[in-house]
Amino acid sequence: MIEVEFSISDSKYPFVAATQDGDCMIELAKMVPRADAKYAEFFKISGIRSDKILDLAGSYETLEVFVLQEYEDGGLFEFVASGDCPAYTLAELGALPREVIAVDGNGRIVAEIPQHYDSSAIINQFLDENSDAQLVSKQQQDSISSIFTRSAFQQMLQSDLTDRQLEVLRAAYNAGYYDWPRQASGKGVAEDLGITSATFSEHIHAAERKLLTILFSDSCEEQIEMN
Repeated sequence: MIEVEFSISDSKYPFVAATQDGDCMIELAKMVPRADAKYAEFFKISGIRSDKILDLAGSYETLEVFVLQEYEDGGLFEFVASGDCPAYTLAELGALPREVIAVDGNGRIVAEIPQHYDSSAIINQFLDENSDAQLVSKQQQDSISSIFTRSAFQQMLQSDLTDRQLEVLRAAYNAGYYDWPRQASGKGVAEDLGITSATFSEHIHAAERKLLTILFSDSCEEQIEMN
């Protein structure tokens, strides 16, 4: 696996533009593939009110935004992206974005490229499509990260999710829905469960939102620190 890091400061990207004024930080928590070439990007944001984030995202036709958890000066947000995002571009090229962070108008993106992809081709195409981006580093790593890992919030997750949501989430995981590249489609998992694609989407989206909310809640962070 090849790990690459880019710097980017083009204000045409929402995560960069939002941090140009004031003491604000935007950090990617998780990125999950959706149907129809879309990605759900879960961002933890601090130093800016949620209404400003909603206003900013509303100016982009390729973004939908949902507030999952709100604080006085930020919160946890889900952005459903179909463009206008360098992490989206990398994902579409075959890379797996792991870190996306912006502070004071300066963005940093770290992504993993599986061995069976041409890393040089992905890097060159990304730089061609994002003229402001700069390649900071490229290095070989031993193994690729998993999208979801076992952690201290497992018990909290099971208590917060409905039985159906947990069943759908587990079936999707076991079928390879979260593998990179994806081994199963949402439609395929839905057929295995005997439900419609719309029902699958409803349950998987609800489960993922609860998972991210639990993961980044104060109580879960305290439990993780104790383990």
